[in-house]
Amino acid sequence: MSVIERCLELSSKVKLVIYKSNIDHEYRCVFDKLKVDLVWVEDDYAALNTYKKEKPDWILFGNSFKFLSSLSANTKTAQLGHGIGPKPSYYHKSSTPMTVRFMEGDIRLSKIQSMFPDDTFIQVGYSKLDPVFNGLEKGLNLADLALNPEKKTILYAPTFNPSSLECFPDDWPLDFAEFNILIKPHSFTYTIDQYAGQREKLKKWASYENVYVAGPEELSLLPHMVSADILLSEASSTLFEFVALDKPVVVCDFYKLKWSYRGIFHFRFKKRFGTDNVLYKDIGPHVNSYKKLREVVLDELNCPETYKAQRAQYTRDHVGPIDGLVSKRIVDYLIENA
Repeated sequence: MSVIERCLELSSKVKLVIYKSNIDHEYRCVFDKLKVDLVWVEDDYAALNTYKKEKPDWILFGNSFKFLSSLSANTKTAQLGHGIGPKPSYYHKSSTPMTVRFMEGDIRLSKIQSMFPDDTFIQVGYSKLDPVFNGLEKGLNLADLALNPEKKTILYAPTFNPSSLECFPDDWPLDFAEFNILIKPHSFTYTIDQYAGQREKLKKWASYENVYVAGPEELSLLPHMVSADILLSEASSTLFEFVALDKPVVVCDFYKLKWSYRGIFHFRFKKRFGTDNVLYKDIGPHVNSYKKLREVVLDELNCPETYKAQRAQYTRDHVGPIDGLVSKRIVDYLIENA
């Protein structure tokens, strides 16, 4: 939202186009608090009709869009990634060139320029983290969440697929009873029917007094990141975001694969979630089973400097500038090149 908020500060007219298929009806009210005009569409065709009707100066896309050539000649397009994780799709979405793509860290910029040498890429940083680094994001009030502000706080932010969530025991908060535990699920865990089993896990964990489970209405991960001392996650963009705060992460290399990624179909998993584009093996310790998790968490909290140099390198390579001014750079570019 940082880019939208910056636009609104400058009295720019902003509309947010959201695909209905991505959000169940019961959760759509969550977006009302964004204080921006919302346009709900069924698919790319409906989105295209909206863009042709509105004729905006700029459209910012989070992913690729196959109808770029059908847009108004006066409309410019920009790609602004919604994550900085290791999936190959991060790079492949630029196969359909837009007017500009805003980039984050040094190594990402270098790689994508080599893949698409004729396109325009502008390095600005990662706007999502602006509220953390400009001081606007203060974090959670742990006491208000019935947690103990005197305790160290673990943030568990599992993705939805492949997820380690199903591999955590129902009573795992007991193994970390001396810590606060913040659990911030991926939004799809709440909004997609096939992840009902994940939701059942969350209900069980929420019953423990040292646990707070974020609900679907809590869109931003940032307050949880600011309040936490350590992050547990899988191959997720969250890992890169958290190390930019110079805090330790633990990579959960144990997760449940859906049937279409198992056995003879494992090649599909490697193809979609391969890490050739972004090697994150040194971002922090990796744990290949839940049984080993507590020991590693304790080690990292007792010696948070262990991966400090690696965190700084990953921040330069993948996140980019962390001065809290990324949104300003993006919006300044849009205005100057409208």
